[in-house]
Amino acid sequence: MFPFSFWVSEAVRILFFSHYFPPEVNAPATRTYDNCKRWVELGHEVTVITCAPNCPSGVVFEGYQNKLYQREEVDGIEVVRVWTYIAANEGTIKRIANYTSYLMTSVLAAAGLQRPDVIVATSPQFFCGWSGVLTHFWRGIPFVLEIRDLWPDSITAVGAMQQPALLRLLYQLEDWMYKAATHIVTVGDGYKEELLHKGVNIEKISVITNGVDPDQYLPQSPALAYKQALGIQQPFVCSYIGTIGMACGLQVVLTAAEKLKALGRQDIAFLLVGDGALRAELQQAAQDKHLDNVIFTGLLEKRRMPDVLSFSDVTLVHLKKTDLFKTVLPSKIFEAASMERPILLGVEGHSAELIRTAHAGICMEPENADDLVAAVCRLADDPDLGAKLGKNGRRYIQEHFHRGKLAERYLSLLETLVAKGKIAS
Repeated sequence: MFPFSFWVSEAVRILFFSHYFPPEVNAPATRTYDNCKRWVELGHEVTVITCAPNCPSGVVFEGYQNKLYQREEVDGIEVVRVWTYIAANEGTIKRIANYTSYLMTSVLAAAGLQRPDVIVATSPQFFCGWSGVLTHFWRGIPFVLEIRDLWPDSITAVGAMQQPALLRLLYQLEDWMYKAATHIVTVGDGYKEELLHKGVNIEKISVITNGVDPDQYLPQSPALAYKQALGIQQPFVCSYIGTIGMACGLQVVLTAAEKLKALGRQDIAFLLVGDGALRAELQQAAQDKHLDNVIFTGLLEKRRMPDVLSFSDVTLVHLKKTDLFKTVLPSKIFEAASMERPILLGVEGHSAELIRTAHAGICMEPENADDLVAAVCRLADDPDLGAKLGKNGRRYIQEHFHRGKLAERYLSLLETLVAKGKIAS
């Protein structure tokens, strides 16, 4: 643990490995960008090695190419994009090819860069951590492993991999990665507890959660024109914003939508914003069942998220019912709460504890459609309750999960590692 920092006078050169980076809009891309931008503003040099943006569809974003090596500057951050085998966020073999190709090209790219003072590598995905391990061994400098997802535990929890031999190899690589790291940063206490169970020394772990800039995600009047443009006619909207993948358990939304139609509740709509491995399947199922109270938008630009949240009466945060997900703290909670949106939480464990402590929403049992129906009906029938929960959430987020303060604490840890390394040498 690092209760204080050895402050260094000169700028720190930080090399950051991240498989995801804007214009991708998922949680790891947003966290990496926000932290790195803040560190640059504080006078440090940050280089991010990432891929051509393509998540989650596996199609490279307009204006980018999947080239061997390309550089750009984003808000003072030097961004190096390397070639990878491009694959959609589905299918074990293709995804592993995507991940391992990044491992190889990112390590090669790091070899050609000026020697950094400290390395950070973030998961997901798993092999991104190994980019940090190999560069750490070669350069002999401090390495921080950031754990945002527990691989391979998370892929076994959703049944995404069935090959026992491959899983044994991944677990061995996981163990070696933890041992190689100079320090480990997790995004929640649940992950810390799991790492302790895996034998990681408590002195090697720090918790620096996700958060939000409350000045960026401000309460605002509903963007009704945008709501209409998305084809939403119902007055009450429950929005899910994020990846629509195997871990999310969003079949429960379709079941709940059927139940609402049977109850005659024509005033409530579910809005699913995002893309992922199961989006097309769920959308087709909704069409087959004539669920006009479920609207899919596909992937939207990050700048549109405040507009979507502004007209959302409640935001759904949901994962499959499994013990592993009791450890997580989904980042989408913070943006919604910052905009005074009440949270409808279908995640047990640490996330539920947060929502209850903050009095920021309603907790439901994951994958329980009856719970989901009861919660949305309660909020639709009592708008004052939603407003109260929303205000509670913003107040709590401002106090405990301010992105700028968290980034500065993270930087203090990095500076400490750099200073200790210089003393040791």
